[in-house]
Amino acid sequence: MDRGVGGTPAGQPAGRGRYKISPSLDASLRMWSSRHARDANLAFRRKSLMPLPSPLRIAIDTGGTFTDCVWVEDGRVRILKVFSTPEDPSVAIAAAIARIAPDHSIVLLHGTTVGTNTLLQRKGARVALVTTAGFEDVIEIGRQARPKLYDFFFDRQEPLVPDDLRFGLNERTEADGNILQEPSAADLDELAKRIREKEPEAVAVCLLFSFANTGHEQMLGRILGDLRVPVSLSHQILPEFREYERTSTVVVNAYLQPVMQRYLENLRTRVQGPADRGKNSVFVMQSSGGITALEAAEREPVRTVLSGPAGGVVGAVAVARRSGIERVISFDMGGTSTDVALVEGEVTAGTQSEVAGFPIGVRMLDIHTVGAGGGSLARFDAGGALRAGPESAGADPGPICYGKGVLPTVTDANLLLGRLQGHRFLGGNFRLDLERTRRVFGEWLAKQNSNLTIEQFASGVIRVVNATMEKAIRVVSIERGHDPRRFALVAFGGAGGLHACELAQALGIPRVIVPAMPGALSAFGILVSDVVKEFSRTVLRRVAGKLPVARLTAEFAELSRSAKRAFRSEGWAGAVHERRSIDLRYAGQGYELNVPYSRSVVSGFHKAHAKRYGYSHPEREVELVTVRLRAVVRSTQARLVAGYGARPKRDGGPEIAPVIFDGKKHKTSIYGREQLVPDRKYKGPALITEYSATTVVPPGFVVCMDTAGNIVIEVR
Repeated sequence: MDRGVGGTPAGQPAGRGRYKISPSLDASLRMWSSRHARDANLAFRRKSLMPLPSPLRIAIDTGGTFTDCVWVEDGRVRILKVFSTPEDPSVAIAAAIARIAPDHSIVLLHGTTVGTNTLLQRKGARVALVTTAGFEDVIEIGRQARPKLYDFFFDRQEPLVPDDLRFGLNERTEADGNILQEPSAADLDELAKRIREKEPEAVAVCLLFSFANTGHEQMLGRILGDLRVPVSLSHQILPEFREYERTSTVVVNAYLQPVMQRYLENLRTRVQGPADRGKNSVFVMQSSGGITALEAAEREPVRTVLSGPAGGVVGAVAVARRSGIERVISFDMGGTSTDVALVEGEVTAGTQSEVAGFPIGVRMLDIHTVGAGGGSLARFDAGGALRAGPESAGADPGPICYGKGVLPTVTDANLLLGRLQGHRFLGGNFRLDLERTRRVFGEWLAKQNSNLTIEQFASGVIRVVNATMEKAIRVVSIERGHDPRRFALVAFGGAGGLHACELAQALGIPRVIVPAMPGALSAFGILVSDVVKEFSRTVLRRVAGKLPVARLTAEFAELSRSAKRAFRSEGWAGAVHERRSIDLRYAGQGYELNVPYSRSVVSGFHKAHAKRYGYSHPEREVELVTVRLRAVVRSTQARLVAGYGARPKRDGGPEIAPVIFDGKKHKTSIYGREQLVPDRKYKGPALITEYSATTVVPPGFVVCMDTAGNIVIEVR
């Protein structure tokens, strides 16, 4: 019997890359992938060999260029990178599984960007929205805040549901759940007829105050079920107040549901196969930082829109903890964007997120993204100021040094300054063209009538893109009451190690951690993630004196029963760990803070408010808004992190090459990561290269690879 992710289930529950790659780079990357597999000693099994222990857990994170696979074999973490198949990501996943474990049962843990890309490209389902009569335009009115306050020509994001697919029902429920108006049978029949005539691919239902009384939504769910299309009910997706955010969330869920159902069903067929159905299990990473069953992801795909980045945050916390560090800022720099998040102790999720311009109210990790990456284009704006991003060269045509691009990028700037070594890129199987980069840079600067030298311009590009990423880190730390000097910066992604030290120095962060195999950290995070279920309910009750303990106990007990039912229905077994919390605010406020639940939750709210906003009002009346429960079944994979670490050292000293720091050339030692001896200290300036990344250690910094296999850099 298959063993589940977080225990032993009684039954079987059923990158973030954004680029294309050029043919020349494709061929070189294929060579690199093959060589990397050999160097990692990946012994792909044949039928004649001894079978692997059953089942084998494999975490797979799908990106635009690579599909990253991570699993544990012989007590050590193994990695395989295969080329993605954007037209159908499940093809690459099935091919990878066939290479890793062709004859054995597996547990697949999957991080997907299908939901995110569907939203960004607006290629989701044709959705009909049913709401209380008079509230059909809530989805378009939204909030009064303007995204660009002084831009009179700014066009707001078009809603996912057009006007002719919004339907009002004559019904009304009060905030306390009391029914004011029952919908008539004639109204319900007419509504179903009108919706059927529009032939929607999915239906979203969001009635006013349905979180207080679910009766009318349940009735609609039964009636609209005859349409034979997915129906999303708001009291199941997000039983909370604020009709705009709730409506937006349930609409996004309906918009994604047919797309995700097709993809996940296709994935299940490829992974399990007609003859193997039941042999292999498939689970999906959620935006909240936990694993869920495939069927749950099909029902509520809105919970998977940050699936890949969430795995990176979980992975960053896991590897930092192995080095004895609990407070981390994750820094994931790719080709187009940078994702940052702050974690203090445990990974926690928030409720005020926005993806592709659409508010999403379900719990998601607080990940802040900016348009700064290795492919970000450098330019002078109309005022003559140097800019870098958010536009990106991607991988086709890519940076100038790839051989096709003609516009300067951050990657080109790093190459010109010596921070990237062209002959060591991708293990030496793809050489970056330094001469072409220098020539094209010079021609481009001449056209701009700039009197900067090539090195001065490249240094400026690095400073500008660093400023953008520094601001992003300030958003998740200083602007939210956290002192970055108390945290470590965990750098990963293809470009994270190139910029991490300078960012840490600018923010006073004392330590930088670069984990092993940083290019696959998101897949590793998925591998060690727990099984997570999030439950909530709005209560809206003011507290003038004594806390209503009995009422809150009853609310949490109901959420706890819901959690246990959900785990049982999906076949999970094992201890369920619960984290209870409450959203609170001062009476009259329009925003809340989430505080762990205890008898002293009100005083905890005053302290949290003072930390976040710099003041508190202990004498003011406090309002309890929403009770929340995070239910977790722990993953056994966390114990297997011990194998994720150091490689054997190789003989030979470092290369020496000139690298420009702060406008001056420095003789710089260049090490392969496999050359580093654990616990030995190395002084900067230095470059540390590996297959998927390069780490820059500026002058005066001290670097050491600890026994956990992490590169730890002490910031000057």
